[in-house]
Amino acid sequence: MKELPKRITLIGAGIMSATLGILIKKLMPDSIIDIYERLDKIGAESSDAWNNAGTGHSAFCELNYTPTNEDGSINIDKAVKIGGQFEVSKQFWSYLAESDMVDTKVPFINDIDHMSFVWGADNVEFLKKRYAALTQHAMFEDMIYSEDHDQIAKWTPLMMKNREINEPLAVTRMEIGTDVNFGAVTRDMIGYLKNSDNVNIHLAHEIQDLTQTDDGKWAIDIENLETKKEFTAEADYVFIGAGGGSLILLEKSDIPEGRGYGGFPVSGQWLRCDNPEVIAKHEAKVYGKASTGSPPMSVPHLDTRIIDGQRCLLFGPYAGFSTKFLKNGSYWDLPLSIEMHNVWPMLSAGLNNIDLTKYLVEQVFQSMDDRLDFLKLYYPEANADDWKLEIAGQRVQIIKKDEKDGGVLKFGTEVVTNEDTTLSALLGASPGASTSVSIMIDVLKKSFPDHMESEEWISKMVEMIPTYGKSLVDDRALLHKTRNRTTRALKLESES
Repeated sequence: MKELPKRITLIGAGIMSATLGILIKKLMPDSIIDIYERLDKIGAESSDAWNNAGTGHSAFCELNYTPTNEDGSINIDKAVKIGGQFEVSKQFWSYLAESDMVDTKVPFINDIDHMSFVWGADNVEFLKKRYAALTQHAMFEDMIYSEDHDQIAKWTPLMMKNREINEPLAVTRMEIGTDVNFGAVTRDMIGYLKNSDNVNIHLAHEIQDLTQTDDGKWAIDIENLETKKEFTAEADYVFIGAGGGSLILLEKSDIPEGRGYGGFPVSGQWLRCDNPEVIAKHEAKVYGKASTGSPPMSVPHLDTRIIDGQRCLLFGPYAGFSTKFLKNGSYWDLPLSIEMHNVWPMLSAGLNNIDLTKYLVEQVFQSMDDRLDFLKLYYPEANADDWKLEIAGQRVQIIKKDEKDGGVLKFGTEVVTNEDTTLSALLGASPGASTSVSIMIDVLKKSFPDHMESEEWISKMVEMIPTYGKSLVDDRALLHKTRNRTTRALKLESES
């Protein structure tokens, strides 16, 4: 069995590094962990509440997770997988709460209905078939479907008032949905790590270069952005979890496994409501269907958020384009990411996604009136005075080398690990934070495969995630037992 690394470096102080840091500390208590973050705050990029949809992606309402097959049937594979992964996240967060590793006085997770809302005969037929397919599984069996306008008005009064009912409507509802403040849970987790032995948090530190030395270790060139001093640190294992910044750092590492990857940045914007009377009339996350050619992260939703105990209402996101890979990044991020190994995959992906390019151009040139018109499709009485534009987070979608098409644009996340398993990088975006625990377990399995199969590590994983190694997809009794436990631990209201 391969010797475990002693000194570990995690790049980025977001939900991914925070999660991996705690998992590593529990599995390898003697390890020395250094976390480097270029900003002077923890969880301030993609994990921040205002930069992240916070939906608690569980596939209850996200219609892009259930595409239509060529024969007209609904493919629910992705929805089932993501739903199961979110249950894993809730178990881990329950462990944190029960172990007093996170602050529960102001909950970072709250229960909120998840709904899908569609209109038009074709969309209603799609939602009906989606409902029928999903409710065959225990994970979705509590889903409710309705085409009754009076019932829908009770569920979504803000969206139905003064709506011209000249088309069929349909809604699905899941009461076990949640809203998650990923920034808050990230800060709690890193706060716990900071107070642990042999864990060092370095804010306002930027990674300049990564070089693997002849003995297999990593020399990491770092700049302290406050003092402007540069130094080199050594690590036995490196995890790159820097959100949109991961691609550039992966290229700096020069591992062969990173060749052929490119990135396509997509920026986001929200309309935020500041009228308490309007906010009080809507209590749900209501998702619609994405526009043709739009990226999955642009699925429109009228979204109740609970941030630091305060109820908020957002609508969006509206997509845009920026050459930055991070909200607080540089406009040179995209140009500097283009190298010989990825120029053809990136050009090919661009040629194969003309509709997406057209969509983003149209979004960039939208006026406030255009955005309000789109909002009125979901909230007919929307008043411009109640809403203001907020800049959301930056996402970088993966472009990957492909033998057939030259390069393909992938929506999701991907873990890249080098041959000697001393470096892993996380690329991609949605569903990201909601499935962070499962993604970090994948990182551990790729990086420490033999140890992850040992009895010692399995027992520690089961302590943190009781259903570890088991599937909740087909075991109805285990699913309900698990949901009831996490509901109590996380102080959510609904029990199944």
